[in-house]
Amino acid sequence: MGSSGIHGVTFTILSFLWLISMESCFSQVTQQDPQVTGFFIFGDSLVDNGNNNGRLSLARANYAPYGIDFPGGIPTGRYNNGLTVVDVLAQLLGLNLIPAYATTRGPALLRGANFASGASGIRDETGNNLGAHVSMNQQVANFARVVQQMRMSFRGDDNAMGAYLSRCIFYCGLGSNDYLNNYYMTSFYSTSRRYTPAAYAASLLQDYSRQLTQLYQLGARKFAVTAVGGIGCIPYQLARNNNRTSGSPCNEEINKAIYIFNSGLLDLVKSFNNGQLPGAQFVYLNIIESAKDLVTNGAAYGFEVFDKGCCGVGRNNGEINCLPLQPPCADRRKYLFWDAFHPTEAANIILAKKAFSSNSATDVYPMNIQQLAML
Repeated sequence: MGSSGIHGVTFTILSFLWLISMESCFSQVTQQDPQVTGFFIFGDSLVDNGNNNGRLSLARANYAPYGIDFPGGIPTGRYNNGLTVVDVLAQLLGLNLIPAYATTRGPALLRGANFASGASGIRDETGNNLGAHVSMNQQVANFARVVQQMRMSFRGDDNAMGAYLSRCIFYCGLGSNDYLNNYYMTSFYSTSRRYTPAAYAASLLQDYSRQLTQLYQLGARKFAVTAVGGIGCIPYQLARNNNRTSGSPCNEEINKAIYIFNSGLLDLVKSFNNGQLPGAQFVYLNIIESAKDLVTNGAAYGFEVFDKGCCGVGRNNGEINCLPLQPPCADRRKYLFWDAFHPTEAANIILAKKAFSSNSATDVYPMNIQQLAML
């Protein structure tokens, strides 16, 4: 047999072993049939599940009591007491929890990967005040590397790989840190002196549009894009807001800037859906309005505490995040916030269910994630 024949047999054997491994990976999902072929996640600490664990950064959560309600009661790098929004969405889609990209290689990547990184933002410099992190530009670059690895399993058949990726869902949630750890951190960043709130939102959206387009060019077709939440009302801001001339305990200056960004993001979603990216379908998750419902109708959801972190230090438990081995509140189900910045697992479960199955345009536009999965 010639060398080309040997190489061909070797390639066939490797491909066969890869496919067996892929099938084994597929068989480990939950008993519910998966509704999508894969789930890829891009974002910040709201959905990071361990990508920052090995980084020199203050934006880390791989210590107790983080993860106290996660299966096994272990800190995984998730920035709350248990499951994140994307963990719940993965389960609703019939998938296992999606692994962190930092610890995942090989066939497991075909089921998806979580590229999110605490402190990250749309802009590269966002979050530098907290140390090392993976910006959205870097997250997109990491996904491009995954696409190159995937080509092995499809034997270089880009059409087959494109068909596979078109049935995956891509969750993107960025922007919070571009305000908290950039625009409104005036001692470290100059952006607030160089941009008005409207100009800053426009700059962010221009960059975000490019990043989402790059994912589209890499094969993504089904997108769930989240609005920025009401970060002017998180415990961190409530603890800092001593000037309440508006009559609100929240920092309404920040909230007004967020509304400018969210309005522009919704317009961007509409333009993508109206032919700017042919064959793509974007869903806008209006997290800021969904979270308002949790406050307005808190008793119906079992919440009693809306202005304090379950674990933290100082005013509103929001001046410093949860310290290592610090005892958290006894009943996490009653708290909307786990720490100064992040929702509890109880809040994440409700927010994920709204994103997945709500028929209200207040929560999702133009459809919910379950409908997106069925396309």
